[in-house]
Amino acid sequence: MKKNKKRIYLDYAATTPVDKRVLKEMLPFFYEKFGNTASSHSFGREAKKVLEKCREKMAQILGVEKEEIFFTSSATESNNTILKGVAFSQKKRGNHIIISSIEHSSVRNPALWLKKRGFKITQLPVDKYGMVKSSVLLRNITKKTILVSVIHASNEIGTLQPISKLGEICKKKKILFHTDASQSFGKIPFKIKDLNVDFLTASSHKMYGPKGAALLYKRKGIEIESLLHGGGHEMGFRSSTVNLPAIVGFVKAAQICQKEMKKESKRLIKLRDKLIKKVLKEIPKSYLTGHPKERLPNHASFYFEGVEGEALATDLDLKGFAVSTGSACASGKLEPSKVLLALGLGPEKAHGSLRISLGRWTKEKEIDEFFEALKESIERLRKISGFSL
Repeated sequence: MKKNKKRIYLDYAATTPVDKRVLKEMLPFFYEKFGNTASSHSFGREAKKVLEKCREKMAQILGVEKEEIFFTSSATESNNTILKGVAFSQKKRGNHIIISSIEHSSVRNPALWLKKRGFKITQLPVDKYGMVKSSVLLRNITKKTILVSVIHASNEIGTLQPISKLGEICKKKKILFHTDASQSFGKIPFKIKDLNVDFLTASSHKMYGPKGAALLYKRKGIEIESLLHGGGHEMGFRSSTVNLPAIVGFVKAAQICQKEMKKESKRLIKLRDKLIKKVLKEIPKSYLTGHPKERLPNHASFYFEGVEGEALATDLDLKGFAVSTGSACASGKLEPSKVLLALGLGPEKAHGSLRISLGRWTKEKEIDEFFEALKESIERLRKISGFSL
């Protein structure tokens, strides 16, 4: 196969390009409406008004009160704030935190950081599809449990968790519940009330908005410790000069996603399922990871026997196709994916993983071209490794 002259991006789960409609909305806030929201003069008041309008619009999308929305710089900040903030504020009540074994590193690592400081951390096992079972959660709750955090949709394998059911359990047990919805927000429809969560994280750059903006939903009436202390921005909860251009872009991106979600989801599912079907049918010793149905509409992930994932991703990159071996935040590491190990895959199989995530500008012909390149790369790499079918 000839090297593809045009680069084709199939790693939308890592980040997305900013939609031109979003960029257009942002531009005035760099040079015309550039005021600091904490300033009392007209420039500051104008910026503050825009910020509160953004908060109101995002609250409407999620079906919550605007005072429950806090803008942050990243999903990592939101996740750290929730885990550490709850831990520090609830430590008199208990010291036990539950997360799933397939959490993003921005949840797992703060949890491990808290473990070093005396908190007990339980990582819930998942089934072969990466699903957390309600019965497993129930068995692991103790009188000291103060927080449960389960990712809404896995960034690595695409599996959608039964968040509403898990949240219902936490509500009955009077335990605070958080979900990281960075991958799902903007891709699948939901309202906060349907998820039964006390906290939620969402990210701008995963949904065609700019980097540097995210949100933290905190249910009204819950008080947790702040991590950033300073000028008292974001209703006194999160100090830092507000990144207004990025927030404006984030909200515009969310509005576009809500408007186009139904049609776009249907289109992406068709492309996703076509790719999955072709891979499993035409490439021997290939296996889908994650749930076959309960998964993100744009997400396909596999492992291939006899192939090293990094070598495969590199070979495809040379042919013009950008894909990932898993989480982009950790893809520079050579250790097997913790998520795939949690599914029960051995280190060798976990090293043979590949994630393909589609997006707004993915075309069907690009899927066809990618499949041919994938098939060719796997055949070549298997020959080099001496793998026999």
